Amino acid sequence: MTRTETVRQLVMSMLAAWMGLTGTAGAEVSPSEAPSESVRYMIVVTGGELLAGAYADGHTHFLTRTLYPLGLHCVGSMCVDDTRADIQAALRFATDRAALVIVTGGLGPTDNDVTREAISEFTGTPLREHPELLEAMARRFRVPPDQLRTNLRRQIRTPVSGSYLPNPAGTAVGLVFESDQGAIVALPGPPGELQAIVHSELVPYLARRFGTRLPGRSLMLRFVGLGQSEIDHRIKERMTLDADIIVGSQFEGGRVDFTFTLPDDTPREKQRLDDLKQKIVGIFGESIYAADETSLERHVVNLLRARGATMAMAEIGSGGMVAAALTGADGTGEVVLGAYVAPTMERLHHLLDVHDANWAENASGGEAVPQLATAAARAAESGWAVAVGPLRDDGTVEVAFRRPSGAVESERIALRRYPDGHRDTRFVTTLLDRLRRKLALVAERS
Repeated sequence: MTRTETVRQLVMSMLAAWMGLTGTAGAEVSPSEAPSESVRYMIVVTGGELLAGAYADGHTHFLTRTLYPLGLHCVGSMCVDDTRADIQAALRFATDRAALVIVTGGLGPTDNDVTREAISEFTGTPLREHPELLEAMARRFRVPPDQLRTNLRRQIRTPVSGSYLPNPAGTAVGLVFESDQGAIVALPGPPGELQAIVHSELVPYLARRFGTRLPGRSLMLRFVGLGQSEIDHRIKERMTLDADIIVGSQFEGGRVDFTFTLPDDTPREKQRLDDLKQKIVGIFGESIYAADETSLERHVVNLLRARGATMAMAEIGSGGMVAAALTGADGTGEVVLGAYVAPTMERLHHLLDVHDANWAENASGGEAVPQLATAAARAAESGWAVAVGPLRDDGTVEVAFRRPSGAVESERIALRRYPDGHRDTRFVTTLLDRLRRKLALVAERS
């Protein structure tokens, strides 16, 4: 049996598990049954590094979450190695079951970027250099067209009977292979490029080609401290949603996002979602930290900035994961004035220049971690400080929150150590949630 036949047999054997898939684990969309007139599509994610466990597949979740409200129904998603044989075996499976197939990855300049050639061979559609893309690529790299490197010129080859989707964030355009039965769309693998093309180019193309509706108006509410099922239960218990509202939800690391989408984008739809937001916020209160795509990290930074406050971090058991999580938020440099990380209490005392001959005695009395928070605030000249102590035998760490007044509050938070070095996102979520509630309480009192 050939490799291609083996792959195809494996794919066929997994049909029952794949059919009806609408997202990754942790994501749900309701109503669970798509309308009968929905356009059926399948996703083929390519990449050997995904199969080796180096990265997680985020494309399936993004595509299903983005396309479902537009009237498209994902009937399956699969991840295959980036070889021509494996990609073509997946295409045979997918095109038998859906009018639209979306392939991600493998459109770059390297030798293992073979997606365009694999689809070209599968469809019998030749590729050619597109003159407009050739000129654009030459301008981008500031060289004459005939001096472009061969590997770069691979990215301007498009199907002769099809079209391409401009890439506003990179050099590899999306490719559209048309047929009487449907279409195969290939998108670049980098998430930033793929998502930009989907929003700016793919959605309008699907509206033209398949008659799908354009994006309506959506409301995202971001929860922390509550489970997905509890949120869903309380919403259904306290209110009745209109039948035309599509509800999507996802959860990760102690955070839950609920998205409410209406098919049209009109002032009336905006008012309906504003009214819905008020009702849900009235039910859940401070368990909702954002009504848009603001992350919890960014929300904490915004709270600090709004109060003209600054913060320092001192971490032992968490190994700097809280500071690392905050680093990606815009404006962090304005409010997080210092981050101190060490493997032991002794090393962190030395790093913070704590001269206390009785620190070991204080540690036994439970004063060591609060002392670190105070020392971090002094070293960074910040008002707020958070210190994370060493991991305890019971799987918790002591976390001390130091306020600008000098008062320090401590509590224990569970911390899980992963053998592969992955960050305990639930711990980060819990700590940041505690901090944002303390910041909000300060605002209420002032």
